[in-house]
This record gives sequence, structure tokens and C-alpha cells, in this order.
Amino acid sequence: VSKQKLNRSPNPFSNPFSNPFLIMMGNMAPGMGRPGVILLREGTDTSQGKPQLISNINACAAVADAVKSTLGPRGMDKLVFDGRKVTISNDGATIMKLLEIAHPAAKTLVDISMSQDAEVGDGTTSVVLLASSMLKEIKPFIEEGVHPQVVIRAMRVATKMAVQRVKDLQVPFEGDKGREMLLKCAGTALNSKLISRHQDLFAPMVVDAVSGLKDDLSDLNLIGVKKVPGGEVRQSFLVRGVAFKKTFSYAGFEQMTKKFSNPKILLLNVELELKSEKENAEVRITDPDQYQSIVDAEWNVIYEKLDKCISSGAQIVLSKLPIGDLATQYFADKGLFCAGRVEVGDIVRVAKATGGQVQTSTNGLSEGILGRCGAFEEKQVGDERFNLFTECPSEHTATIVLRGGSEQFIEESHRSIHDAIMVVKRSLKSRAVVAGGGAIEMEVSKYLRSESMKIEGKGQLIMQAFAKALEIVPRQLADNAGFDATDILNALRKKHFHEEGGTWFGVDIDTGSICDTFKSNVWEPSINKINSLSAAGEAACVILSIDETVRNPKSEQPGAGGGSGPPGGGRGGGGGGMSGMMGNAMDIANNGQRSGRLGKGVKYMKGRGGG
Repeated sequence: VSKQKLNRSPNPFSNPFSNPFLIMMGNMAPGMGRPGVILLREGTDTSQGKPQLISNINACAAVADAVKSTLGPRGMDKLVFDGRKVTISNDGATIMKLLEIAHPAAKTLVDISMSQDAEVGDGTTSVVLLASSMLKEIKPFIEEGVHPQVVIRAMRVATKMAVQRVKDLQVPFEGDKGREMLLKCAGTALNSKLISRHQDLFAPMVVDAVSGLKDDLSDLNLIGVKKVPGGEVRQSFLVRGVAFKKTFSYAGFEQMTKKFSNPKILLLNVELELKSEKENAEVRITDPDQYQSIVDAEWNVIYEKLDKCISSGAQIVLSKLPIGDLATQYFADKGLFCAGRVEVGDIVRVAKATGGQVQTSTNGLSEGILGRCGAFEEKQVGDERFNLFTECPSEHTATIVLRGGSEQFIEESHRSIHDAIMVVKRSLKSRAVVAGGGAIEMEVSKYLRSESMKIEGKGQLIMQAFAKALEIVPRQLADNAGFDATDILNALRKKHFHEEGGTWFGVDIDTGSICDTFKSNVWEPSINKINSLSAAGEAACVILSIDETVRNPKSEQPGAGGGSGPPGGGRGGGGGGMSGMMGNAMDIANNGQRSGRLGKGVKYMKGRGGG
């Protein structure tokens, strides 16, 4: 049989290479039971074994090289341009997110950086450096043929011992020292940020804002941060209550009263504006003069809503939905203040601070649903006007107003404030601190080295490698400050290993030597270090457990990527149908029944379909 005839065979199994998308078993050799070869989709990239593991470790090291220079008070900033927006930051989580790393294994470092940011808020760069340093120290064992599972078992034991050591060393605080501890923790978090020179302003501001939440520390959205470009950074201030930018206003706004003492506040989710019908409505009249009765009915509806708001006794009316020009002028004539289109977060904070309840209808407004505060004022901040609610009876919320010369500076200040808020929150929950500046890492490294001598076998060497990996933090702090990292590490090892009272000695970035960082007030919440060690150890174990990577090419089939619905929108078409019916139902629920009276002989008829 010729080769040409074989290729023409209609049986696809006679020539498996004719269809690259076929997954099949190869022919078995006569008389033998060996399995055939599995053919994957054309273009599929596979790599496995030791080279794959080494490749993943190298990728993680490359990621760490990109962010290591941002660590510490002398860390450098990174400028990231995504084609539209420029971001200047030295926050590890922000940089990792903006880099858009494509390597599948290296994305694990992005995940642990994000989890550290969500859990603690600070230490996002440290956790990436620790994980990559652990992998770097373990790499020689993998190259020499040590089984990855042996390494993983030893690393999990070392991680557990390191976390326990931090818990043993942590210093609890209670009572009068609480605020002092929180101020120092906030100052340490701000040390490595762009606003580090102004920590004397921002650290008390952050502590006061978080302490004002009392026991409700779970929702940090109750601390609002507003950004006002222009001015100097030291013009930033804290409002013990709620502040939000003046919303879009209509004619008559300037005539309203802008300052109240002990006002009552009405919070609404109601539209106080004359709007055209959202459905096809048809009104038949027998006399042209009856048209005026239709117009009067619509006006009576809006005036009835406004009168109910005024009769409730409120001096300030806030709504998530628009408050039109008619309502604005009407409230101004009655001596009230109103604001529409207020953001949902601001309404929630006002309700929390003043004790008010958001209403979805103007019917049945009572004294009990109104909020109260000691003072209300509309204040000029830069080029913006802000509405300030202060002296609230329930101080469970606060607002920080940030000033700055450029947009990038204000954005980085916001990220710095967020990190400090998270650190203070965690400090309040854990009620324990440890010394920073690489001191806790050196002490844990010393402990693991001594404990490793009690272990037999390969685990001893792996634990020692883990202990050496922890030295990356003081080493990088010294490098970023421009000092000789080798000399500083040697001094730290001597202090921690051979001298008494060296537990809290770390890097002194001011003098280029070592110092007792606990006495120097470089404090961090212990949960920060515990979470960093746990996340870094777990990430290293996950990467070491990967021995094969399969990259499948994207489907090139036309139309792949989700089906599409029918082109039409059902009966009624356009923007009507069910959505129009639901909109009408919500209007009735929000606004109550129509109360305007139509003239004699006038009929109100609903349309037959959506618009």
C-alpha cells in the first residue's frame, strides 16, 4: 500500500497527526501492554520536573527584584504608567497590582501581597521579599535533588515555629499606654510613606479617627477620606463627624441657610423633582380648559411631598436622588437646607453619626426617624465647598480631608492613610506589638538556627536556610538607606547571638549602625509579622509543590466566549416592557399614591406598552 493511499484514508485514527486538535491514544506495540502517547492541543506548552521548579523560583525572584527597593523609610518610589494614568507609589500591593504579572506561578506573590493589604494593611512589600528569599535559599536543595515534599514538610515546621516565637516575644499593652502605643504604630506605618515628614500631623489624626469607631472596627468605610487638590499637605484636617463635597445644586441654593445649631436632619431616598411620565400615558379631555386641572394635579403631588418634609420638623434635608429647582427654592423660602444626589457612602455615614434613618417615602414621617447633630456648616475648603456635620451624638464615624499640590501626591497620601488606619485597627484588636527595623526577623532567625541543631536529617539544613532567608528584611533596609548591609548584618548577628539584651536590636537608618528599635519607638502590631511569616511560608510551599505547568492556547473557534441573547427585547421593544412596569411600581412605592384631583370629565389612562 502506498504512502499516498494511507494519507487519503477516511479513518482519522489511521493518521493521528492529520488532526492537531485530536486527543487520542497511540497504537500499542504488538504483544505489549505499554500505554500510548497522549497528544495535546496544537500549541500547548508543557514543562515539568526540576527545570520547571527552578523556572518558577527564578520568576518569583524577578518579581521581588521589582519591589525590593521600596522597602523601609528610605525606600524609593515607583512610577507606573498604564497608558492612561500615572501612578507614583512605594506601596507593595499597589505596585504588584499595577504590574499585571503574567507568569502563572509568580502571580502567587501578587495574591499574598493583596491578602496582606486586606488583612493588615502594611507589610505588603515585606511579605513578597520573605517569600522570594525563602525560595532563593531553598533553590540549591532542589538543584541537588532533594525531593520537594521533604523541603515543604521542613518549611511548614519552620513557619509554625517562627510564628510561635513572634507570639512569645510580643509585648501586650493596656490602659493608659494604649494611645501612646497606637501613635507609635501609626508613625511606624507612615515612616516609609511619602508623607513621613508629616507623621506628627497624620498619626494623631488616624488614631483619633479609628478610636472614634468605638467597638465597631469591622467597617472602615465609616472613616471617609476626601481629597481636595491644592494647598499644602499640612492643611489636611480631621472632622469628628461627616464631611462631603457640595453636591450639584439648582437656582435658589445660595439663598438657603448655610449654618445651623442642633439641627434635625431628614434622610431620604426620594426624588423631589417634577419629572415626565416614564410610561406611555394618555389623558383624554372633553374641554381644553380641563388641561389646567391636569397641570395642577402634577404640581399638587410635588408640593404635598415638600410640605410633608417641612412639617416633619427637619431643618436639613438630604437625598440620594435629585432635589430639583422647585424644591430647592421652596426649601430656601422656608429657611431649610437641602442637598440632592448625595453619595450612598456619605448618606450611610450621616445616618450612623446622627442616628437618623433613611426613608423611601415622604408619608408617615415622624420625630423618631430624624437625625441630630450639634452643628452644621457649609465651609470653603480650597476651591470646593464642604458640608460639615460635627458634634454628633453617636461619634461612630469620622472624615479626613486631604490637601496636596498634585493629584499623584494626594492619591499616594490616601494610600498611606489607608495603611496607617489598617495598622491602628489591627493594633486595637491584637493589643500587642513587636519592634520593627528588622529586629524581630533577626531574633526569629537566631531562634530557628538554635532549634535546627536539635533536628536530624535534611530538615536541619532546610530550617537553617529558612532562618537565613529572614535576614532579607534588615539587609534590604540597609541597602535602601545606602549603607553597607554586610557590616550591619554582622553587627546584628553579634548582638543577637552572642550578647545579652540584644532581642530588639535592628537597623538604625539614621546613623548607619544598629540600635534598640523598641526604645526608638519603631513598633509594629504583632499580627503584621505573624501574617507576613504565615503567608510567605505558605506561598513558598505552594510554589515548591508545582512540578508541571500546562499552558493551553485560547480557543480560536468563531463565536467562542459566550452566547448572545435574542436581538429583540420582547414585547414592547426599546427601553420599555418589564423595566417600564417595574419603574412605575417603584415610583408608586417611593412617592405614594397620586393626590392631585383631575377636573370633571377628565380620565387618566395607562399606556398599553413600554416606551
